Amino acid sequence: MTAVPQEKAAGFDADFQLQLGQAPNVFALQVRLNCRTQRTVICGPSGAGKSLTLQTLAGLQTPAQGHIRFSGETLFDSTSATVVPASRRQFGFVFQDYALFPHLNVRQNITFALYRGWRNPGAQEVHARVDHWLNAFELMAVAMQYPHTLSGGQRQRTALARALVNEPRALLLDEPFTALDKSLRSRLRAELDAVLQALNIPVVLITHDADDMDWFGGEVFQMSDGCLRD
Repeated sequence: MTAVPQEKAAGFDADFQLQLGQAPNVFALQVRLNCRTQRTVICGPSGAGKSLTLQTLAGLQTPAQGHIRFSGETLFDSTSATVVPASRRQFGFVFQDYALFPHLNVRQNITFALYRGWRNPGAQEVHARVDHWLNAFELMAVAMQYPHTLSGGQRQRTALARALVNEPRALLLDEPFTALDKSLRSRLRAELDAVLQALNIPVVLITHDADDMDWFGGEVFQMSDGCLRD
């Protein structure tokens, strides 16, 4: 795979609070995060608030107060009432369950990311950028298949291709290897590592797997009970 290296960008600078639910079942998220390296890992047990943190950085959740900045740009600030919507943050996001559309084939799932709004791409629409990632992730042979017919590795690569097709300025990965068996994880870690080195963009990975942390490198932050402190 070939890609044009981008100038190294700064990462996230965030300090925010978020509450979900109603008393007595309230989950409080308190995050202070200053990413100083290109790769950032947020680790912790299930239920710690890792996915919620990633969703908030992406703009899928709005904090009650605080700020979120990326590469010097303010994405959220409660003091100035700044809220940049997720669609304008230009981040690629890979959900833990991949969140592929079951009624769209592989090509359509990837192409969907090129459109604003909810118009479904045609089943055989062709775009150069989509073809690039189909080839890069060896998905061209299954481009017309639907998610339920794919292997776990193929679903993961489809989700990655969808996240990358818009040339994002950062990539957010929510436990991308959890659904894969051990032998497949090793191969896909190597594939993803090659892609990340070529793209040279900031990446935030959340995981509870020590092997993921060892492979991914970068700066590691520990999270527990909704609290993350750098």
